[in-house]
Amino acid sequence: MNPTVLGLLGILLFVVFVILKMPITYAMFLIGFIGVALMTSINTAFNMVSMDIYTNFSSYTLVVVPMFIWMGYLAYYSGLGTKLFNFADKMIGHFHGGIAFATQLSCALFGAICGSLPATTATIGSIAIPEMRRYKYDMGLAAASIASGGVIGVLIPPSVVFIVYGIATEQSIGTLFKAGIIPGILLTLANIAVIAIKAKINPKVAPAAKKSTWKERLKSMSGGLWETAVIFALAIGGLFAGWFTPSESGAIGAGGVLVITILNRTLSWEGFKKSLRDTTNTTAMIMFMIVGATALGRFLAITRLPFVIAEWSGNLPFPPFVIMLIILLIYLIMGCFIEALALILLTIPIFYPVVVDKLGYDPIWFGVIMVMVVGMGVITPPVGMNVYIIKNIAKDTPIEDIFKNIFSFLLALIVVVLILLTFPQIVTFVI
Repeated sequence: MNPTVLGLLGILLFVVFVILKMPITYAMFLIGFIGVALMTSINTAFNMVSMDIYTNFSSYTLVVVPMFIWMGYLAYYSGLGTKLFNFADKMIGHFHGGIAFATQLSCALFGAICGSLPATTATIGSIAIPEMRRYKYDMGLAAASIASGGVIGVLIPPSVVFIVYGIATEQSIGTLFKAGIIPGILLTLANIAVIAIKAKINPKVAPAAKKSTWKERLKSMSGGLWETAVIFALAIGGLFAGWFTPSESGAIGAGGVLVITILNRTLSWEGFKKSLRDTTNTTAMIMFMIVGATALGRFLAITRLPFVIAEWSGNLPFPPFVIMLIILLIYLIMGCFIEALALILLTIPIFYPVVVDKLGYDPIWFGVIMVMVVGMGVITPPVGMNVYIIKNIAKDTPIEDIFKNIFSFLLALIVVVLILLTFPQIVTFVI
């Protein structure tokens, strides 16, 4: 059989496995193993599997993953998100839509110490939903704003998605972190603009909260804001300055959060144990996903499918901008069905050579675009992971109301992606 056809059949089989609800990690691993065995021999496939598992699990580079994940879970279980939301609420909560504004700002601030998309969404959601309910917000809008705000958390460094992309493509994690800051700020402003427009059209959907005094605002700054600033400056600032490697930066950040929360007595023994448990579970999931993606990537490389696609797309009678739009549309559709990390690991062997080698786009810029596009997938049906996290918090809010309101935020995210596509210098100036 033609190797390219075999590669396409492997992709088709992967889709079938996903539809049958096989875990994506197993699907990638199984297709990679069987594909390599068919293309070479069963012994080669077993050697590849054993070598990939050993290489990935013993890689010093991957130490960065559990460090930043633990940093986020420590912040989650210590209640640091509550302090950040309180600060944002005191500052801007008195405007129409102000609590929803504060939610976006809180997601950005919490994202500075937590690189996990679900953790950011769950943390800010559990704090903001009761507050929005108290002021009689439209709960569909409230839940949608938080689900969309969760995407900001993976753009503002540190970000687990950026880490995985950097490892998979051998790009600088520190540079990816720097590249995500301005897009994260742009997305925060875009989401706030959506809320402001909705509140302007109908003030009843997002009533104003009580206006705080300057004394209360200054007092709120002494809570989680200074702690976040210290941790960010120490860990991420040290990484940007070249004082630490990414792995060292993650360890410094996790250690900083641990020391501060112990001194403030905001982290219970039970919370500490849960942070270790969740970090272990999440790290294991990511590690096995990388192994599965590596196996699939080796199979696709042997079939030369990525190179055939790169050659074909490079010869299309369209400018690179149009081809890039087609690729982003494919990502948007796939993101509706496949989890963010899995989607990145699955598609890098296929689209990375096309975008970087054939179309000539910068790999750091592409990393930012990928994070934003897969972020669309976590707020769109049928998967919409962020939406279901918020639905679990706002249990009495119909899922249809959340998805109905989510499309305005999806449009804002698309606009930001188009801006970055038109003006890539917004990202690439940090390189």
